Amino acid sequence: WDVAHAAVYLASDDAKYVTATEFTVDGGITAGRPLDWLDPDSVAPPVEVPDADARSAPRSGGRLDGKATIVVGAGSLGPGMGNGKASAILFAREGAKVLAVDRNLEAVRETQGIIEGEGGNCVSMEADAMSAADVQRMAQTCLDNFGRIDVVHNNVGGSAGHDGPVALDEEAWDANVSLNVKPAFLSCKTIIPIMERQGGGAFVNTASTAGISVPEHPMISYQTGKAGLLQFSHGVALEFARRNIRSNCVIPGKIKTPMTMVRQAERTSAEDVERIYEKRARSVPLGRMGEAWDVAHAALYLASDEARYVTATEILVDGGLTASCC
Repeated sequence: WDVAHAAVYLASDDAKYVTATEFTVDGGITAGRPLDWLDPDSVAPPVEVPDADARSAPRSGGRLDGKATIVVGAGSLGPGMGNGKASAILFAREGAKVLAVDRNLEAVRETQGIIEGEGGNCVSMEADAMSAADVQRMAQTCLDNFGRIDVVHNNVGGSAGHDGPVALDEEAWDANVSLNVKPAFLSCKTIIPIMERQGGGAFVNTASTAGISVPEHPMISYQTGKAGLLQFSHGVALEFARRNIRSNCVIPGKIKTPMTMVRQAERTSAEDVERIYEKRARSVPLGRMGEAWDVAHAALYLASDEARYVTATEILVDGGLTASCC
């Protein structure tokens, strides 16, 4: 059933921007052994899960029914649908109770309004994912409202500092590398002990193709930050695998979102933005750019019990781009 659920995801329109790639359904073994394997006295017993017969029964309800989820970066920088906003809405549609978090309160309240307008369960709050105090407040808010934390979707990052190591100043380097890794670190530091006490959970982090390939323009701090996030996610997965805590990444590439539109508009004219997007679409083997819903569907799969044997891996959502250039 673990393999079947992965196959269904890849066969469905949920994965319409996923091609020329693969992800592992192996309990994390490809990434490495659990970190306690060398000490027989400290090895945790196998994780108890429903057997195959129980999972073979037809499912009723949503894929995240009853799960308490936190989506960090659930607003949008401008009009339209960003990755975190789409994920929060999709999680709620699949039965999750959603704590939507963003540093822009107005933006995240818009997300909350959409979810509640569809009959979903959502609480919104303003918080800075780079602040340990705010992350602790975020975790407590989820516990106060929903009683537990089953899923954390870290959708925070930025590509400021479009330079290589010679031109980029030290302050920009420090800020951008940290922005792309620290939010995941703080959420894991705060929430893993909660997940351990309740018997498990899942982290889904949004990385980038810049973390595994070289972009068209120098973005050395962004590349380094997103590559670091991938390895951080692997490390978390292996350290806490025997605690039934999973950690995976979605790797988007060439996704058209409000953030990318705003950032491009800051650097060029509206006409040039359209030309840039046409060029980007032509560079993708599938012949188009992706959308936030493509990222959200990958995050939904990784957050759900369908992916219970999937950890320490990532799903490329890039239209085949990475396979064609690397």
